[in-house]
Amino acid sequence: MTAPFPASSLGPDATTPLILALPKGRILSECGPLLARVGIVPAPDLADEDSRRLRFPTNDPMLDVVRVRPFDVATFVAFGAAHIGICGADVLMEFDYPEIYAPLDLGIGKCRVSVAEPLATAGTDDPSRWSQVRVASKYPNISRRHYASRGIHAEVVHLNGAMELAPGLGLCRMIVDLVQTGSTLKANGLVETEVIADVTSRLIVNRSALKTQPEAIGAWIARFRAAMEPA
Repeated sequence: MTAPFPASSLGPDATTPLILALPKGRILSECGPLLARVGIVPAPDLADEDSRRLRFPTNDPMLDVVRVRPFDVATFVAFGAAHIGICGADVLMEFDYPEIYAPLDLGIGKCRVSVAEPLATAGTDDPSRWSQVRVASKYPNISRRHYASRGIHAEVVHLNGAMELAPGLGLCRMIVDLVQTGSTLKANGLVETEVIADVTSRLIVNRSALKTQPEAIGAWIARFRAAMEPA
């Protein structure tokens, strides 16, 4: 996917702060210790989910942080609204933006993209004999690619939440979703039957920004890399 307009913010400018996009929710809390090791101290209300502010200054006048939905981090970086970001590998797999370079696996936000189905029907049929399947997921591209690789046409019902309800209400046969502990699946009568991909969070960079501001962005990549090295 190509950005439909040039991102003017990506040009060299020694007076404009770089923008680091961070995801709301669980990964944001895991980012705290990492940011501290990197030397980034954001405004305190960054961690306050009730704060209505979305852009936050840091202890570095040349770096601001924006807090957005996890799925939107990649879009902000790909389209140049942010220069760097922290993003789950699941999002990168789903959108596959060519404008994004992901130089570092940060090892946080560990989970997996998995197939799950009702416990009552799991293992009762041979998937190798399927020609098509209906799946509910917020990952339509990952789901279609996964089943297409096996010669199966996946009809994907795109949902953004309450995925676990879908099989029991007859909306689909199975779901493809992000799983951390599996407790939500179990509570709703589902069982994980296949892991499509293990997921961790990555440091991502806008390729154009890296070309136009290589020293500034390269320095941040180096600081994150150093923060990942064993003490």
